[in-house]
Amino acid sequence: MATAASARGVVRTGRRLFSSSSVTTGKNNHKETHNYLEANSFLGSWEAPKNPKEAEKRLALLRRQYAKQVKEVRKEYIVEMEAMRMEKQRKDEARQEAIRIANEERRKLKAEVAKVRAEERKVAEEEFRQTLLKERAEKLENWRMKEAKREEKKKSAKELLQRRSSEWVDEDKLEGQIIEALSMPSSL
Repeated sequence: MATAASARGVVRTGRRLFSSSSVTTGKNNHKETHNYLEANSFLGSWEAPKNPKEAEKRLALLRRQYAKQVKEVRKEYIVEMEAMRMEKQRKDEARQEAIRIANEERRKLKAEVAKVRAEERKVAEEEFRQTLLKERAEKLENWRMKEAKREEKKKSAKELLQRRSSEWVDEDKLEGQIIEALSMPSSL
């Protein structure tokens, strides 16, 4: 039995050596930085009286004093926890406000970019429309010029025809011209 107990002690010691290190990290240095409370006055203060009733009275008094101290410690704990909760809530609200402001700024920038793009699109559409109007005007002018040339050709052909028809043709040549006109109508 003693051998088993000593073996367990070795194992425990061995485990303890491997599980903890003497070098403290920044995350787990609470052992060095922890502030311990002062020693409680109740510990080691009991001296057993000879009278059991006296002992009962003193024990009840000690229990009441201890209950009062525990109640005070709990109140302090509640106050500390409430302060921590309020601080956390304040930080969360500040973070939420910062996020909201950042989102508003992002929305404003997005709106400005959209506005600039809309202006650029509007300018491009206006330029395109002006180009189309210019091309249409050029085509219309070209069409008018062609129509005028066509009208001029018709007019000159009509004039030529009128001039030719107003010429006197000798009766000797009239028969020859009629036959020629009938055989080749394009020569007029």
